[in-house]
Amino acid sequence: MEKSKRKPKSDVAIDSTDGPDTQKMKRKDYEKELARLHVELVQVQEWVRREKKKICIVFEGRDGAGKGGVIKALTERVSPRTFRVVALPAPTPREKSQMYVQRYIPHLPAASEIVIFDRSWYNRPGVERVMGFCTEKEVEVFLTDCPWVERAMVDSGIILLKYWLEVSPEEQTRRLESRINDGRKLWKLSEMDLKSYARWHDYSRARDEMFLNTDKPWAPWHVARSDDKKRARLNIITHLLSQIPYEKSPRADIKLPKRDKGNGYVEADYTFKLIPEAF
Repeated sequence: MEKSKRKPKSDVAIDSTDGPDTQKMKRKDYEKELARLHVELVQVQEWVRREKKKICIVFEGRDGAGKGGVIKALTERVSPRTFRVVALPAPTPREKSQMYVQRYIPHLPAASEIVIFDRSWYNRPGVERVMGFCTEKEVEVFLTDCPWVERAMVDSGIILLKYWLEVSPEEQTRRLESRINDGRKLWKLSEMDLKSYARWHDYSRARDEMFLNTDKPWAPWHVARSDDKKRARLNIITHLLSQIPYEKSPRADIKLPKRDKGNGYVEADYTFKLIPEAF
């Protein structure tokens, strides 16, 4: 199949502040809504286990767009045995010699699994293209082949959800500067982030062409404004839940059993090495 010949519109801005309410969400309201959504995510988890479903969630976006925070919000109340996060390092020399998508295929979900990709095979038309780590011919091949690889994934029974987090240039600047000035966030700032920061419009062009060629009915892209991290997390989880046809598992009444009477147990005559209670 030939790649679309339409020319993408360059530097199309997705206004991350053009929403119904740009006021930052209060933490109390956020935590209340997130707790409610966590209950639903547990229901999804139990449905996936019971029905042996396969779900693959891809998160992409600009540096500082908040992918890590969304993934943490998604996974903090569910089992890592069911919700598995994949964040692959740079490819090895052997992996560079493989078919491009080959290194990702072993990580795709099997029955009763939900796999979350913190960046994915879309590194090729994004970071790799903009930073010159691949050729334009390799990008063209990817954009032609990727929709059909994803079609094969969907045809195999995988529920595939793709999210792009879009942050404004002003908010991206604020977040990257905070990484410089906050010792807790230094690990989040790499030399690649600094180089990428200067190429905002190159990334915009790459994003536009990626959407043009890989936004298909069987694997559409969903875009989330992420200037307000709290709203973005809630909006993405809410949308994700709407895309999964899960059914709530029946819940039996559970009561704690009575403890045994000890059968003559006596507390050990042992001095435990307690840690200092600093707080």
